[in-house]
Amino acid sequence: MPKSKPVKATHREHELLEVLRRYGGSARNAEIARALEVSEETVRRLAKQLERDGRVERMHGGTLLVGAEPGFYQRIAQNADGKGRIAALIADEVQDGMCLFLDVGSTTSFVAEALRPRHRLIAVTNSIRAAEVLANHNDNRVFLTGGELGGEERGAYGPMAEAALRGFAFDLAILSANGLTEKSGFTVFNPAEASIARTAASRARKCIVGVDHEKFGRQAPIATVALEDVDVMVTDRPPPEAIARAMALAEVVTLVARKKD
Repeated sequence: MPKSKPVKATHREHELLEVLRRYGGSARNAEIARALEVSEETVRRLAKQLERDGRVERMHGGTLLVGAEPGFYQRIAQNADGKGRIAALIADEVQDGMCLFLDVGSTTSFVAEALRPRHRLIAVTNSIRAAEVLANHNDNRVFLTGGELGGEERGAYGPMAEAALRGFAFDLAILSANGLTEKSGFTVFNPAEASIARTAASRARKCIVGVDHEKFGRQAPIATVALEDVDVMVTDRPPPEAIARAMALAEVVTLVARKKD
């Protein structure tokens, strides 16, 4: 039997592949749709054909180039249901017109999406993803901090970013973390990210950290915002007893975004 010839990609499919390469190998379908100026349904249809051809892999809410290092985007896809529930519960804490800070974490990306029904937000972020989601929508004012762009999460860091944060008085600082243990508290891998989190928390009336259950018991090398500076932790499962006890001692309120029956 003769070998079948590889299917030649259409012009639109080539454009989608180019967007993925430009974004480092992966992107959410909403981002691809904005870049191509098409609907998300069109993106899903194009991605479906490209997946059949073995060029991309479809993931929850997004598309990944085959052979690309998923990194940050893979973290977004992991436990997407839990992170979505966490984001919805955090969004319940947000009222129209509030001044917010959102960091670059994968859970925070879900929070930005959950905040789209809100109006007149003053949203400050060092995340290009979060800024894109909230800008030019529902009379929001979005401030993207200055600073050096770094990391696959497409965030801005450094003294310029921190100086920008000191110019605001936040109603809420919405943060994330890579790990949480009873001894070390919230931890991250990036020292610059930790410094941003501490600065934002110091300028906020209330600090919320969103972490899914996969972070329990994990420890990254850099301590971020101290437990004593956190008001609320939102997660998708009740934490282990030791972590729950540490939260209670630090007077951190734990909210669990449970699955609906």
